[in-house]
Amino acid sequence: MIDIDFWRTKKVLITGHTGFKGSWLCLLLNKIGAKVYGYSLDAPTQPNLYSEASIEKKVKSFKGDIRDLENLKDFFRRVNPDIVIHLAAQPIVRESYKDPISTYLTNVLGTANVFEAVRQCKSVRVCLNVTTDKVYENKEWHWGYRENDRLGGYDPYSSSKACSELVTNSYRLSFFNPRDYHDHRVAIATARAGNVIGGGDWANDRIIPDCIRAIKKRNAIIIRNPSSTRPWQHVLEPLGGYLHLCKHLFTDGASYSEAWNFGPDEDDIKSVRYVVEKVCKLWGEGAAFIEKNEKGPHESSFLKLDCSKAKSRLMWSPVWNLNKALEKTIEWYKCYSANDNVKNMCLKQIDEWIEANN
Repeated sequence: MIDIDFWRTKKVLITGHTGFKGSWLCLLLNKIGAKVYGYSLDAPTQPNLYSEASIEKKVKSFKGDIRDLENLKDFFRRVNPDIVIHLAAQPIVRESYKDPISTYLTNVLGTANVFEAVRQCKSVRVCLNVTTDKVYENKEWHWGYRENDRLGGYDPYSSSKACSELVTNSYRLSFFNPRDYHDHRVAIATARAGNVIGGGDWANDRIIPDCIRAIKKRNAIIIRNPSSTRPWQHVLEPLGGYLHLCKHLFTDGASYSEAWNFGPDEDDIKSVRYVVEKVCKLWGEGAAFIEKNEKGPHESSFLKLDCSKAKSRLMWSPVWNLNKALEKTIEWYKCYSANDNVKNMCLKQIDEWIEANN
């Protein structure tokens, strides 16, 4: 449940606000009355949701690189935010194999810079570092990883995000220790979400954008790893979890300054093949796929989260199952394909999701 009264007038600084997830978060926060400020490089793809939905009109935005500490600290000082949600990252596994150094600089040093800026900005009460479900040492087992399971990371992206978790924990213990909360009044946490889908994603090497690109070209969708299984969820689901967690961190930070999983229910942990079959059926018009085994860099074949802690302690749970998430995703891309107003489509889906939450 989204507490609109809590978010009304809160100053929220989002790093990486021009990305897919960040754009949806800007729209959601603006919808519930928060004052949204963004620090990011230009949107990472063309086209992109940030531009297509005219989000720049809803956000006080600053173009900057989180690897630039002085610029970042200056932006914090000018905004004086209440809550910081750190999304800026190099988020693609395959890209991390091509450019591991840039991935580590952005995802590790960038995270340290964010916390250093928080440390020197007296207005901040909450900082949430959004990482990934891939931070765990993946043993390819068939039960969900819990927040106290061992961190790991085979590929540079996953490893860099596990490092980001360690940076967060170091700052938490060294500067924002929960036992001293009444002295510093700052709560920091990490959020680990599953694979998100939704309208407005055009990234390379993500299943939904790859499907849409193939469909628009009237090509068969090529799937590399049809049996790979992931915790799929609509992008609004983890975003709702982040906001729910931030509220708890703001009101009682000492009890919630830790790591949290936000993933789908057990029934929505499905294979790539299942997702692509549903996309083809929902799109229609002869959409089809082929399976093509190609030798590529290592990617985990099975991944699952245990979200029982968030469900029991935060009283959070997803409201749209995978089939509903896919339905809403294809509805969005159909709207875009017809040159209809995608901003209105985003706001309509946010309204529907909020109603389902209440």
